Amino acid sequence: MKPKVVIYKKIPQEVLSYIKQYCRVSYYEHLESWSNPEFLNDLKDAHGMLGSGMSINKKLLDRAPQLKIVCNASVGYNNFDMDELTLRGIMATNTPDVLTDTTADTIFGLLLSAARRICEMDRYVKDGKWNRLIGEDLFGIDVHHKVLGIIGMGRIGTAIAKRANLGFDMEILYHNRSRNENAEKLYGAKKTELDDLLSKSDFVCLMTPLTEETKNLISYREFEIMKKNAIFINGSRGETVNEKALVKALTTRQIAGAGLDVYKEEPINPNHPLLKLNNTVTLPHMGSATAETRTKMAFLAAENMVRGLSGETPPSLINTTLLSAR
Repeated sequence: MKPKVVIYKKIPQEVLSYIKQYCRVSYYEHLESWSNPEFLNDLKDAHGMLGSGMSINKKLLDRAPQLKIVCNASVGYNNFDMDELTLRGIMATNTPDVLTDTTADTIFGLLLSAARRICEMDRYVKDGKWNRLIGEDLFGIDVHHKVLGIIGMGRIGTAIAKRANLGFDMEILYHNRSRNENAEKLYGAKKTELDDLLSKSDFVCLMTPLTEETKNLISYREFEIMKKNAIFINGSRGETVNEKALVKALTTRQIAGAGLDVYKEEPINPNHPLLKLNNTVTLPHMGSATAETRTKMAFLAAENMVRGLSGETPPSLINTTLLSAR
């Protein structure tokens, strides 16, 4: 009998058809809560799960005793209790690489929008306020030949460095646990301590994964170190930033502006003070949101699922320590 999988995220029909060739599928296109009785019943004999965002923790895993693999259709996997999954011998996978360039495009676009006040000026024109040459109060900030500091020089951080250095002649500083020799060689990136990066950068781009060490990595002290004309970009996870500290830095003009694609609470509360600030560009966590990329992500998640359940090594296995136990 084919293994049973539970899909709790809308995926393209062609991806769903691919999975059905190899698995029995319980498909929840719009699952509002994992406490849904039908969903919980399906977990009892599920061998695999595919989706994103849902917290895969001990409480849920206790309801899925036959589970062999969980597949995130995203690059991030902070929703996984990795210790618990590995302890139970359950494979965990994600979808890196396929979204690198698309996300880098979004983040650099966010940087440009914040620097040149593009969203604000769009509203200015559409609201009928453009009736004369704009004055200095509406001027933006140059991006070219400036210093970009990237915190977290992984795949996406490197792709951002490429766009910044080769496209805009920007000097690249980066802070990372290990050296990124490729970024150093190709884009002249310089590895620095965090405080040096913060004090020297005209743009600070946060791209680190969310871990216990990176929670509130950027807070009151870090914003105080930044230049007064610096622009802060967050394309990582909302919890890597103390949002109260960010609001203070923006409202007091401790920094010049911000561009955000992620928030501590998502969707963000409509009354959140960040949404009231003209010097902040806010996006709805859309870094990888193109049809082409989301389809590639879904196919990679599906391939991880199918190969994992067939006894092969999934292409994007996270807890690789399980390989030695096979």
